[in-house]
Amino acid sequence: MKPPLGKSKRFWKSRPTIGLALGSGSARGLAHIGVIRAIEEAGINVDVVAGTSIGALIGAVYASGHLDTLEQDFRRIDWRRIGTLLDPVFPKSGLIDGRKIAGFVRAHVPLNAIEQLPVPFCAVATDLTNGEEVMIRHGDLIDAVRASISVPGIFSPVRHDGRILVDGGLADPVPVSAARALGADIVIAVDLNHDLVAGKTRRRRPRTGGMKKSALARLGGKNYAWAAERINEGLRTSHNPAVNRIRVWLEKERLPGMVEVLLGSLHIMQVQITESRLLIERPEILLRPPLSSVRFLEFDRAEEMITIGYRSALGPLRELARRLRHSAQYA
Repeated sequence: MKPPLGKSKRFWKSRPTIGLALGSGSARGLAHIGVIRAIEEAGINVDVVAGTSIGALIGAVYASGHLDTLEQDFRRIDWRRIGTLLDPVFPKSGLIDGRKIAGFVRAHVPLNAIEQLPVPFCAVATDLTNGEEVMIRHGDLIDAVRASISVPGIFSPVRHDGRILVDGGLADPVPVSAARALGADIVIAVDLNHDLVAGKTRRRRPRTGGMKKSALARLGGKNYAWAAERINEGLRTSHNPAVNRIRVWLEKERLPGMVEVLLGSLHIMQVQITESRLLIERPEILLRPPLSSVRFLEFDRAEEMITIGYRSALGPLRELARRLRHSAQYA
């Protein structure tokens, strides 16, 4: 007979607390929705939710009970809509301010404070001044999510409780420890970046049509046209001589664009951090949907990613549900 689930390896006197740890991964985070659908189908009740970066966004909406409307919105999203969510502020501490994305989140979460959520929730961010992991469990919900998704160099940092916060993926890409801190006995963790570095060599989707390619537009062909155009606008309209020199250099440079270099570097770092932390903080269930072909802003592939998340999770979660029922018989 297999031992009961959970770190204590004992028989439960009551139902164990189930925690969901949703990892970072930009657009790949839409697979979290599919994982959650598989959790629901397996009949598993999630008691606490922790999220990093896009995992914080999806997790906050899920904890609020409004995931259905968010899923419907993402399934309809196109690149014109994504372009309207980008508010370039170059040159500052990030290419995108993030206020419009915060407004998008607020439209799906009609609550102001984390404490008001029906399911306990934690967003993970990183303190830019000292590198510490910051678990945001109280206060303004939208500020917490916005801090957690603030990819350095892409989104402007967020000031929160006297700290300057950026993407939680710098400290904890898969927030198992945050789920434990919320009281989880059993953690279902979702790692979206495990095969990302290897996936760089995989064949990408064909490019069609589109605007004239620049160093920023080379982020991903037509799928990045709207995002790149929004960022390029900040460069084109600037009258700063230094910025103008940068713009000319970007148009001529044949190496990867600066955003691609930045994101590639962050991805490599997060893969390494994830592997190290998961060796120490082992979840009971680790789900790793195959998403290496999905790039930073490819939210237009929502249907595909939700399906991948669902299919990759359903088998392990059904087994977890079976073991939970078996353990409960001996409580």
